[in-house]
Amino acid sequence: MAEAGEGFLSHLKELQWRIRLALAVFVAGVMVLMNWSAPVFNFMAAPLLSALPAGTPMIFLNAPDVFFTYLKIALLGSLFVTSPLTFYQFWAFVAPGLYKHEKRLFLFAVVASVILFSGGGAFAYYIVFPLIFQFFLGFATDQIHALPAVKEYLSLFLKLVFAFGLCFQIPIVMMVLARLNIATAEGMARQRRYIIVWAFVVAAILTPPDVISQVLLAIPMLLLYELGLMIARISVPTADTGKEAAS
Repeated sequence: MAEAGEGFLSHLKELQWRIRLALAVFVAGVMVLMNWSAPVFNFMAAPLLSALPAGTPMIFLNAPDVFFTYLKIALLGSLFVTSPLTFYQFWAFVAPGLYKHEKRLFLFAVVASVILFSGGGAFAYYIVFPLIFQFFLGFATDQIHALPAVKEYLSLFLKLVFAFGLCFQIPIVMMVLARLNIATAEGMARQRRYIIVWAFVVAAILTPPDVISQVLLAIPMLLLYELGLMIARISVPTADTGKEAAS
């Protein structure tokens, strides 16, 4: 019992040390990236500014808005930049307790998840943003001008990027469910009619209340669902295939 207690305490101390290291690197990243928040925000605002008349400025309504906008960008940027170290600390802690096939599945899921999340964010930035901004800003007149606020735009940007990045995880989730025998490709395929409805419901929740962004999120979700079914069928052999391999 004493040895078990000592082993638990040693694991707990190791976890505390790894968390502190990850937090220290994260804080250092925030301090460094505060110097780069302004050009990063300019990149984020490019789709909006390109849809506005030339020379249209962005405004802030309260004195601290720009500072907190840059701080949020630095926080999120540091979270992204230092994520490899954070993941390594987590991996080094849990890997000794995993089987070899579990390690392969976990690493594949993490790498694929990062790639798909980045793809979802790029889809929102390069395709969705120009379409919705051109559409809504087209209602401006000589008497009604758009003066977008920095704080509100950052919130909209992060909400849409997160929504698309999250929904692009569908194939990975479906593959993991199939590999862990929690669900089968055939069972998930039978739920297609419900998935179509839920795709538009989720899109309505995650996006602003406009039809364009909702449709542009729901349709990729349905396509990714079909891709997930294909991956689930390929990654998990059927019973017949297993019997043939065994024979």
